[in-house]
Amino acid sequence: MGIFANDWINNRFACGLKHSIGILGGTFDPVHYGHLRVALECKESLGLDELRMLPCARPPHRDQPIATAEQRLAMLELALQDSDHILADERELTRSGLSYMIDTLKSFKADFPQAVLFLIVGSDSFQSLPTWHNWEKILDFANIVIAKRPDSKDDRLSETGRLLSGCFVNERDKFRQMPNGVIFELQVSQLDISSTGIRKLVQQKKSPQYLLPKAVINYIKNHSLYL
Repeated sequence: MGIFANDWINNRFACGLKHSIGILGGTFDPVHYGHLRVALECKESLGLDELRMLPCARPPHRDQPIATAEQRLAMLELALQDSDHILADERELTRSGLSYMIDTLKSFKADFPQAVLFLIVGSDSFQSLPTWHNWEKILDFANIVIAKRPDSKDDRLSETGRLLSGCFVNERDKFRQMPNGVIFELQVSQLDISSTGIRKLVQQKKSPQYLLPKAVINYIKNHSLYL
């Protein structure tokens, strides 16, 4: 995000307006329309001022990505080049060590101390929350948005849901007004697209057209990725 965008945020603070930032992390190896649609629906449904998509440099709970951090960031920037206030954020790529979300949230708070942060996770990620590094401190820095697909299980009935049952709120307006510490379930579109499936198509020399932006497809071709 450039200096002029930061000035815009600071001007909002000066006017007494709370700036809202959505945070959506992932390996994005490669980014596809499933990722992008979730980002857009969360931003619009919650009325967020901006949404940051963060490529994870060194994920602690899964295998290392195939594309380099620089390549995944480049693909994400291409995918978002025409997006309105949905931005690629490189902070996890420039930080050493494993990419822990608690460190990312602390970084956001250091940069934007008056902003309200909304961490967007899928149901699977939410249910695995107790395995995250310092997971119990996540809600000290942000609210959690569970991006629920139509076929998702009831997150409140999961072990994590029962553990955090007192943090759920049902009203969207109430959720938007809380500075941190609450959880909201948001229904999002089901797009049956996966980065794994896209990589397999490319490896098999089949076209991934209509699964991800054309600019990203061209980048994959030009850099001979996933072959």
